[in-house]
Amino acid sequence: MPEMPEVEGLAAFLRGRTMGRTLTGVEVGAVSALKTYSPAPSALVGAQVSDVLRRGKWLDIATAGADGELHLLFHLARAGWLRWYDTVPKAALRPGRSPIALRVRLDDGAGFDLTEAGTRKRLAVHVVARADDVPAVATLGPEPLGLGLDEFRALLAPRKQQVKGLLRDQSVIAGIGNAYSDEILHVARMSPFALTSTLDEESARRLHTAMLEVLGAAIGQASGKPAAELKDAKRRSMRVHGRTGEPCPVCGDTVREVSFADSSLQYCPTCQTGGRILADRRMSKLLR
Repeated sequence: MPEMPEVEGLAAFLRGRTMGRTLTGVEVGAVSALKTYSPAPSALVGAQVSDVLRRGKWLDIATAGADGELHLLFHLARAGWLRWYDTVPKAALRPGRSPIALRVRLDDGAGFDLTEAGTRKRLAVHVVARADDVPAVATLGPEPLGLGLDEFRALLAPRKQQVKGLLRDQSVIAGIGNAYSDEILHVARMSPFALTSTLDEESARRLHTAMLEVLGAAIGQASGKPAAELKDAKRRSMRVHGRTGEPCPVCGDTVREVSFADSSLQYCPTCQTGGRILADRRMSKLLR
């Protein structure tokens, strides 16, 4: 799933290629991806791109046209991605015949597709007058890189939940998902199942520092890369996420996994859990 660093990279990529350009076509390839119906996607045709923003894990293409300001917002979910064309294929998009959910054409002949692989379709596209008209955007928590230590500790204090769950909760902190929460916890030397209510001042400071370091480095790595290279760059940068069975780059212990119904997490026992192996059963009593 694209997370904050990759979406920031995509926003910068699109900003450099679409700012000031006029949309000449918006074609829907998968009606299931379109979560709003008024205004219709066709209302974007003739509008000029005024900005491209990232909001958590959402991309927001702001436009100005005859109908005033409109926003094309999309969330790529688990299997979505953006495919850029310097020259968009001329053939009209045929709904249901490909993984393409949406195609956007620009006045210079360039444009992009939003694609989604697999059978579980979760990619979400909204056309709205204001970004906050999308409830999932309006309820986003603060951006992680803007959080000072005191603000971060204030987020932790009233909650009693597993720290990995807190990092992934978009209403608490915007932009962090499964992969980077694994990476942050590894750098912080903390179990994914530690409870926020048990974190002392030093642990909270360590977690905050790890969050800033991991996300800052990932954004730096994504900066300037074309859309086609962002996913591979993310995979190469992972220390533990997606590396089950490989040696930990810090201590050499074997990276372990806990599997759930539709996701998994990875961690290093030596670095994060005092050598203990976390139970790998979804409903089991997990070690902390």
